[in-house]
Amino acid sequence: MTTPAKSVPRKEKKKPIPVKTSLNSPYQLSWGQLNNEHNTLILDILRTKINEIGLRKQNVAGFRDWGKRKKWKKAPNVSVPEDTPTKPPEPSWSHPTLRNQLAIGINEVTKGLERNELNLVLVCSSVRPDHMTSHLIPLSKTRSVPACQVPGLSKCLSESMGLKCVLALGFRRSGEAFEDTVSTITPLVPELPVAWIPADSTVSAEEKLTETESGKKRKLEELSKDSSEASPVTLQPLKVKKIIPNPNKIRKPKVKRKTKAS
Repeated sequence: MTTPAKSVPRKEKKKPIPVKTSLNSPYQLSWGQLNNEHNTLILDILRTKINEIGLRKQNVAGFRDWGKRKKWKKAPNVSVPEDTPTKPPEPSWSHPTLRNQLAIGINEVTKGLERNELNLVLVCSSVRPDHMTSHLIPLSKTRSVPACQVPGLSKCLSESMGLKCVLALGFRRSGEAFEDTVSTITPLVPELPVAWIPADSTVSAEEKLTETESGKKRKLEELSKDSSEASPVTLQPLKVKKIIPNPNKIRKPKVKRKTKAS
């Protein structure tokens, strides 16, 4: 009789350690420093303007009959009246046309900057963490929109506008009612320090507005002149960071579920 051959155990392949690579920017984005006198002046201008206009968020008075509606559906041969509200009342503004001339909140300000619809951007300094509003710095710089961080903006405007908080406020170019406020606040706003964008290379807001309205592109000669006149920028290399999971971490083995024998 032949003896059965011994089975040689196979070597288990080790799973490769997952490594994530990320590029970290060497630049640190920061808002320009605003003077205390300019800060109080900006808050006073905004408070008086909103009080004059009377822009406020109003909640429509209503009641919810959702529980009664369920009882009527369960009860046999009972018709549900048509007057019962199906959804809670939506909030409304005192002046919807004036509300459309403003961008309130971080999301609305971001969309307005991407579409190049804003004239001025103000951000509250109480926003935490900081990276929630740090993306607004290069957006406003590339679109030559004056922007700054105003301490106490949310506390000043939230009560008068009927909101919980106002973390960011933007003024649209089409807003005729806020032209005087934009013209008075703009010279008080400091420049944004962005290292990779020189101050001479950014186009002024008036030139950019005329370009968007006319829809004409600049000529190649003008572009070459602007690039030659711009101050040289020393770019720093990006830092490559590798994130490796902890190999000493004790991981629980996966438990195989036993299938019931039929």
